[in-house]
Amino acid sequence: MERTAARSFEDVEIWKKAHQFVLDVYRMSESFPKHEIYCLTSQLRRAAISIPANFAEGFRKATKPDKLRFYGIAISSLEECRYYLRLAMDLGYSDTIQLRSNLEEISRMLTSYMSKIRSDRR
Repeated sequence: MERTAARSFEDVEIWKKAHQFVLDVYRMSESFPKHEIYCLTSQLRRAAISIPANFAEGFRKATKPDKLRFYGIAISSLEECRYYLRLAMDLGYSDTIQLRSNLEEISRMLTSYMSKIRSDRR
């Protein structure tokens, strides 16, 4: 079966999983204590949003360095989320094991995607 090239960032499985991750983070963080609204809740949500947003921004960039720069920002935001999820769990705000597992899958996919771009001779 031949794969067709993605015409939009929304066609890419990484983006789909990252977008679902954001939706899941929003739902999970609704239960955080109200005193965290301007701290952990906000920080986690902003970092989560940054993953698919930077992927989307990098998708249409014309050069490899530009693409990789935005994908690198997405990876950095992913790592930030990894910490915030750990913190939320350690503070007893939520069980974040499934979200951390989903984040790990996105990380592997995005790292592989970036490696393919780096090795592409075009």
